[in-house]
Amino acid sequence: MRLLLAIAITLALASPAAAACPTVADLEDELICPTCKTTLDQSDAPVARQIKAIVARRVEDCASKQQIKDELVADFGPSVLAAPPREGFHWLAWVLPPIGLLVAAGVISVLVWRWSRRSTAEVAADSNGPVPLDPDVERRLDRELARYDD
Repeated sequence: MRLLLAIAITLALASPAAAACPTVADLEDELICPTCKTTLDQSDAPVARQIKAIVARRVEDCASKQQIKDELVADFGPSVLAAPPREGFHWLAWVLPPIGLLVAAGVISVLVWRWSRRSTAEVAADSNGPVPLDPDVERRLDRELARYDD
C-alpha cells in the first residue's frame, strides 16, 4: 500500500514538471537555420542538424524554451530566431505590417470613393438631353426614314 502511495505521489509531482519541458518539435518551427534561412523542421543542412542536436540535449535537461533560445542566440546570433524579439528596434517588424495594411486600405477606399463619385457625375452630365445632330446628317436621316414610311 505504501509503495502504491509513493508511486502515485511521484507521478503526481513528475507530471507538472514533464509538462513544463518543451519538445524538439516545439522549437523546430521557431528556429531558423543560419545557412539556408528555413525553419529547422524544413532544413537538413549540417548547421541545422547541429542546432537540432543542441536543442535535443537541452530538452533532455528540461530547459525552458526561452533558455534554449537565449543560448542559441548567444551562439549563432539573433538571426536564428524565426520571429524577431518584441523589444527595441525589432518592434518595427511587428508594428509596420499592420500599419501598412491600414494605410493601403485607406488609400484604396479613397480611390474607390473618388472613382465612384466621378462616374456618377459623368452619368448625370450625360443625361441632360440628347446631343444635337449635324443638320446634314439630320436631313439624310429624315430622307432614309421617309423611304420606310411609304
